[in-house]
Amino acid sequence: MIYTKFRIRRTIASTLMGLIGTTSWIDLHAQQLATPDAAKLPVATTISTGSVAEDDFGRIEGKIKTNDQRAAAMVTVFIRETGKSYITSDNGSFTIGRLKPGKYTLEVSLVGYETLVESVTVEEGKTTNVQLQLEISNAQLEEIVVKSARNRFAPVASLHAAKMPLAVLENPQSISTVNKALMKEQMLVNVDDALKNTTGMDRLWSATGRAGDGAGYFTLRGFSVQPTMVNGLPGLTNGGLDPAGVERIEVIKGPSGTLFGSSLISFGGLINIVTKKPYERFGGEISYTAGGFGLHRVTADINTPLDKEGKTLMRVNTAYHTENSWQDAGFRKNFYVAPSLTHKVSDKLQLNLHTEFFHGESTNPLMVFLNRARNLQARTPDQLNMDFSRSYTSNDLTIKTPTTNLQAEALYKINKSWTSQTVVSTSNRRTDGYYSYVMFLGADNDSLLSRLASRQNGQGNSFDFQQNFNGDFTIGKIRNRVVVGFDFMRLETTNNNTGYAVFDVLNVKAPGVAGSTYGSLTRPALDARLAAQGGTVKNEALNNTYSVYISDVVNITPELMAMMSLRFDHFENKGTRNFMSDGNAIGAYSQNALSPKFGLVYQVIPSKISLFANYMNGFRNLAPVVQPLPDIDGTFNPQQANQFESGVKMELFNRKLFLTASYYNIHVTNITRPESVEREGTVYNITVQNGEQRSKGVEVELQANPVPGLSVVAGYAYNDSRNEKTNPTLDGRRVVGSGPAHLGNAWASYTQPSGKLAGFGIGMGVNYASENIVTNNSTTGQFILPEYTILNATVYYQAKLFRIGLKGDNLANTRYYKGWTTIEPQMPRRLLMTVSIGL
Repeated sequence: MIYTKFRIRRTIASTLMGLIGTTSWIDLHAQQLATPDAAKLPVATTISTGSVAEDDFGRIEGKIKTNDQRAAAMVTVFIRETGKSYITSDNGSFTIGRLKPGKYTLEVSLVGYETLVESVTVEEGKTTNVQLQLEISNAQLEEIVVKSARNRFAPVASLHAAKMPLAVLENPQSISTVNKALMKEQMLVNVDDALKNTTGMDRLWSATGRAGDGAGYFTLRGFSVQPTMVNGLPGLTNGGLDPAGVERIEVIKGPSGTLFGSSLISFGGLINIVTKKPYERFGGEISYTAGGFGLHRVTADINTPLDKEGKTLMRVNTAYHTENSWQDAGFRKNFYVAPSLTHKVSDKLQLNLHTEFFHGESTNPLMVFLNRARNLQARTPDQLNMDFSRSYTSNDLTIKTPTTNLQAEALYKINKSWTSQTVVSTSNRRTDGYYSYVMFLGADNDSLLSRLASRQNGQGNSFDFQQNFNGDFTIGKIRNRVVVGFDFMRLETTNNNTGYAVFDVLNVKAPGVAGSTYGSLTRPALDARLAAQGGTVKNEALNNTYSVYISDVVNITPELMAMMSLRFDHFENKGTRNFMSDGNAIGAYSQNALSPKFGLVYQVIPSKISLFANYMNGFRNLAPVVQPLPDIDGTFNPQQANQFESGVKMELFNRKLFLTASYYNIHVTNITRPESVEREGTVYNITVQNGEQRSKGVEVELQANPVPGLSVVAGYAYNDSRNEKTNPTLDGRRVVGSGPAHLGNAWASYTQPSGKLAGFGIGMGVNYASENIVTNNSTTGQFILPEYTILNATVYYQAKLFRIGLKGDNLANTRYYKGWTTIEPQMPRRLLMTVSIGL
């Protein structure tokens, strides 16, 4: 087979067009549009020299095409003398800047062939142009790539984490990536399961669909976080996310207020969904998945050029998904479609349009809320003696969560050093239906379970405008990579909801759960109860954020880099208008914040091992409160989170091993907390702002391809999260919402690369979580979800245009739970089958 014949001397793709060259944002952004490993092929070269000035340095510029005149993307070009690698963009071009005059040896990695070696002479103040002609077609290339040995799950450089092109080893920050190859191999049907591959992340509770915050919640570095970013821009939802249009998921760790602000992200980090982009040929895939509990899922991914020149490209991803609950009632039904368009106006200007339309309807997942006002009798789920196979809801009570996201981007290459990115993003998320849940409200025991519900009709709108200027230039002999940006974001929420009504009270320990009342929860019965209770909520809230930021990555030496970043943020809360009263806005306030960030990277072995350290800041705006005493100020400063992190990143054995290990310490200050003061014999409860919280821990993750066909992803995280000075009932205790202290994940798969069994593969994975304290204060005591270990496995056959796979989730049929002051039982064992046909 071909894979046994080729050798790759240097394929350091994450260097992204060079560690010392002048690379523009548009080139790196265009590279994201290319199919991975699009070409590493036999070439014929021609070289000519032209004039350009860069003081005492010269440069090499090149362009690569296939023999059918298509641009060859992602070709690796390695320079022996500097030890650096560069990668062509999707139009086949590459630039290598700031080269001292002299002779250089280029190596072009060729899949299936010996490496091409070409000698190039660089002259002072001039550009050497290299034209490469590939002798193999795009179709032939794809067949080779499928059979080649490579690290399919390796991380790639992010254009979003630093808002500039930085290679993996250049970024002084921890980032975890889950790519579409891993999601496909694991046969994932939702984004929540994809995030199980992220080191240090665990789901707290599933998407509820409720107005305002109905998306799923996860824990990251001791803080709760929701998926709020699409391609680095606001992309909100009240429901779940569909993986059909996902190229990869980037989990950017630590407080990232300097580049992303405060309104949509967490002190623990952020979840950024990177969507699939159009590419320069016809292709795609159609897939069907069936599984237990009524799962049926159909997806399609269609890409095509819209003109002969390949300047206008379109890609459409769509999915239809339906499944039932594993309990006695419950279902989920989704439809998703995401058209994307790219138009290359010229070599300097590129326009990108991405849209997403999601419509979901479901029942609420069972979440049992614990009593918050008294000491709990039960301390674990088993002690509740509940029948968790019951859903405590009805298929008659559903909630719809239609979502629309739109992103329009213009990339303009001003000159060889500066690029402009102008982007507009809007999103609309709606909630329409019944949000129901259950809670132990009994005053004296943990047996009486109340069923509550509300009829909700709400929506949230976001508008975001960003203008970024990216520069790559030298001052003297010091290289600077700079982003200067302006960001305006507007968030608007509207609610037209009923109040919450207690429908009934069930004794969970009684036979049959209080007899016939369990089945009495229906839409007409609930509507009557809500109408009798009243308590309608009709309000509207609006806030605007104006931000400017600058970030500069300075190469002090080729191996030593420093990042210096600063953001100024002006937040305006326009208040909330209550239409059930006079309709006037109340609670309006404004607040300013400065957010700095510093980072250091030292490459001990260039492009192989780097040490990194960072100081990162995040902030959260706090509204004023009305104090009971007139002489006590009720206005506050923004809450602040400051992280110190250090670690090591490795990229070894021709990209066959990636390793990141780090230690972090996050200190949160300016937390508001209650305090009692006495004045003239009267005790007043006031709010003060001197609370603190600390979260620290370690994370280790790796992606490896030790031998052809074998791929491994693994991670371990430990987190220690404490309330240091907050509410007296919480001081010294682990923070609720920080999740399990220990988390581990691993996935290993082997695909037979040759012989009669070529294309057959097997994969197996494990997820471990230690116990999770979901209630933890002196009033209630502790409620603990037990530790668990979950096993998953898959077998599959992959041909050129056909794939079939079988998978078992939770093979050991383990009973386990998620929660955040709640208990959410998880799905038992389920089998799935997927059939895919390529186009």
